[in-house]
Amino acid sequence: MLAGGAARGADAPVPSPRPPNILFILADDMGWNQVSYHGSTYYETPHIDRIAREGLQFRHAYSAAPICSPTRAALMTGKAPARLRLTDYIPGKLWEEKPLVTPRMQQGVPLEETTVPEMLHTRGYVSGLFGKWHLAPTYDYEPWRPLDPESQGFDEVYHTRKPESENPPPNDRHNAIAITDRAIDFIERHRDRPFFCYVSHNVVHTPLFEEPDLIAKYERKPGAGAPENVAVMAAMIERMDEGVGRLLATLRRLGLEENTVVVFMSDNGNIGARQQQTPFRGGKATIWEGGLRVPLAVRWPGVVKPGGSSDEPVVTQDLFSTLMEVGGVAYEPSAHDGVSLLPLLAGRSSTLGREALYWHYPHYHHLGDFRPGSAIRMGRYKLIEWYEGSLLGRGPAVSLFDVVADPGEARDLAAAEPARAEAMRARLRAWRAAIGAQEMTVR
Repeated sequence: MLAGGAARGADAPVPSPRPPNILFILADDMGWNQVSYHGSTYYETPHIDRIAREGLQFRHAYSAAPICSPTRAALMTGKAPARLRLTDYIPGKLWEEKPLVTPRMQQGVPLEETTVPEMLHTRGYVSGLFGKWHLAPTYDYEPWRPLDPESQGFDEVYHTRKPESENPPPNDRHNAIAITDRAIDFIERHRDRPFFCYVSHNVVHTPLFEEPDLIAKYERKPGAGAPENVAVMAAMIERMDEGVGRLLATLRRLGLEENTVVVFMSDNGNIGARQQQTPFRGGKATIWEGGLRVPLAVRWPGVVKPGGSSDEPVVTQDLFSTLMEVGGVAYEPSAHDGVSLLPLLAGRSSTLGREALYWHYPHYHHLGDFRPGSAIRMGRYKLIEWYEGSLLGRGPAVSLFDVVADPGEARDLAAAEPARAEAMRARLRAWRAAIGAQEMTVR
């Protein structure tokens, strides 16, 4: 519910009679290095690249969590997953055989939270979700069931989920075409009013399926077989990118291009065991850079100067605050954990003046033997607190990296810079206490 007495952020534009449309495209498990505008010559993303080329790309963009559901919750609410107590994929796992106790977390965004579409309703927006939700207690979808999308403010919903690996459908296995078709229909029908079109793909999540001919194209391509280049993933990404191109073409055809903000982002990194996250370490379900660093680009004609690039660290929950200010929505910035990116988008500033970003992942995960932990990034430095180390003495309690000079997190500086490491660890622990983060305990 929208809190009374909300205030518009200082950088918010003055509300206009027709606020801009918002097209938000979210990829699933797409790594930072799987867009060609980040330097890949293997993956082909010409339409996603166009968003970056005609807008602003964020080279130090982070997901709110290294896993799906908490990142999506942060986007919808503007709050850190740890504050929401939704820190793993839904439903998660308690891992009774592990030495530390995993907290029991929320199984969905609480209905008392006010989501992006609910906030945008106050400015006359119509909102549609097309694709993956994964913020309800079960994978099954029931229209208007509490915690399904309609109960969280969406007016129209086309809900999909990843295919079953045992019996994949013969065509459009991850619904990339169907999702795009439905989103285009939504845009066409609502061209005369402001809309929030949330296109939430299942690509490039496992199971990995695509048409054999398209996979074969990438199996023949130079670079095939390198640990960061996976032919079936490249085929899946091309299919999704084609859909992005169709969406952009629809905006142009309908004369909506100039008054539509387009965002492309991923929910977390790819699975490290399946696709190496070069130049980063780790992958999905880890708080190494490979699990958290994601592609993010924003296009807004007339506001965002084309061809720009920002190295300012930003995070998923910042997009909530940004969309509020894009839409001229009255909101209370201090009630949310993100900050608006509008100063960067509009070229008014090259920094946000924020001291730190934080992550909390008190979970084990089946994708690997990554130890649970939390992390803080301050400037060029990132510190990880390892819970098995701090609670059990198994391995180091903390690791410290200069992620600008050492993006692969290969050189642990904790022993060489103990004062910096201790100060960052103290700040990280104070943040967890302040937001009521659920802590792991010894079994």
